[in-house]
Amino acid sequence: MVKKTITAKDIILSPGSIPFVPPGIEVDGKTVFTSDQGVKLESLPDWVAIIGSGYIGLEFSDIYSALGCEITMIEALDQLMPGFDRDIAKLAERVLITPRDIETKVGIYAKKVIPGSPVVIELANFKTKEDVEVIEVDACLVATGRIPATKNLGLESVGVEVDRRNFIPVDDRMAVLSAGEVVPNLWAIGDANGKMMLAHAASAQGIIAVENIVGRERIVDYRSIPAAAFTHPEVSYVGLTETAAKELGQTEGFEIATSRSYFKGNSKALAENEADGIAKVIYRKDTGEVLGVHIFGLHASDLIHEASAAIANRQSVQSLAHLVHAHPTLSEVLDEAYKRAAI
Repeated sequence: MVKKTITAKDIILSPGSIPFVPPGIEVDGKTVFTSDQGVKLESLPDWVAIIGSGYIGLEFSDIYSALGCEITMIEALDQLMPGFDRDIAKLAERVLITPRDIETKVGIYAKKVIPGSPVVIELANFKTKEDVEVIEVDACLVATGRIPATKNLGLESVGVEVDRRNFIPVDDRMAVLSAGEVVPNLWAIGDANGKMMLAHAASAQGIIAVENIVGRERIVDYRSIPAAAFTHPEVSYVGLTETAAKELGQTEGFEIATSRSYFKGNSKALAENEADGIAKVIYRKDTGEVLGVHIFGLHASDLIHEASAAIANRQSVQSLAHLVHAHPTLSEVLDEAYKRAAI
C-alpha cells in the first residue's frame, strides 16, 4: 500500500455515516439487509420485517407495501414514529399503516435475527427483555438509524476524541474541538458531527465551514432546517415538536399555543383527490413567534420551506397571517393555519 501525504491550510472532515446494526442481528445483504442494500434487491420478498419505524422504516414500508409486499414493522419504543410530532404521527399511522398490509409490533425489539430462507427473528419485550415470540419471514430490513463513520481517521494525532456515540465534537462554526478548545484549521461537517443527520444539513454545514475559513463568521440555525419523510403522502417538519416547545417554554418562562388546518378543506387537495393531511403550527402565546411547523399531506416536503423561512426570520403568526397565497394552491393550508393562530 502506497502512502501519500497531502498538506493544506484547512481540512474539512466529511466521512459521513453507515447503517447501525444492533447486537444480535446478522446482516448478509440478501435476506437481512440495511437501507443501503435495500435499494439494490434483485427481487421482491413476499413478506418483509422492518426493524424500526423512523424515517427509513416508514419510507421503505411505504415503497414495499405499494409494490405488494406484506410488512411486519417492529418498533422497540412504546409508539410508532417516535421522532415525529404526536398529532402528525397519529394521522400518518391512520393513513400510511392501518389500511395497508402492515402488521405492527410496538414495545418489541429484535433480540436475534438469523439470515436464511426463511429469516428467523427472535422477539422480546423491550422493557422487561422477556422473550415474546419467534417469527419467520422472507426478508428483514434493519432500519435502526445510522452511526458516524469516524473510525481510523487519525483524530488522536491532533488530540481529538470522539464522544460516547463516536461523533466528532464541533462548535457552531463547524470547527473541531479538543477538550472544548478549537483545533486550528480543522473542521467537521455532516453525519460525522451528529448535529443533524440530514444530507441538506451537511451541505449547509459545509457552506458554513467555508465561510468561517475565509473569515466570514457564520453559524448554523438548526431550528430552521426542515426534514421530510418521502412517503405517499409525505411528512415534513421544521423547528420544535409540541413537547420540545413546551419544555423550552418552561425553561424560558413562556406559554405555547398550537393551530391546525386540514387538507380536506383545501380545494387543490380535493381536486387532486389527496385530501388526507394536516398542518400544525406551534408558536409562543406572548410574541406569536413560530417555533415549529409539522405537515402531513400532499407535497408536504415542498410546503415546509415557507415555514422554514418564517422560523429562520423568527416571524410571528400575526405577520404571517397577512401574507397572500395564490388560490387554488396547497400553500393555503399553511395560510389557514397562520390565520387561525392569529385570531
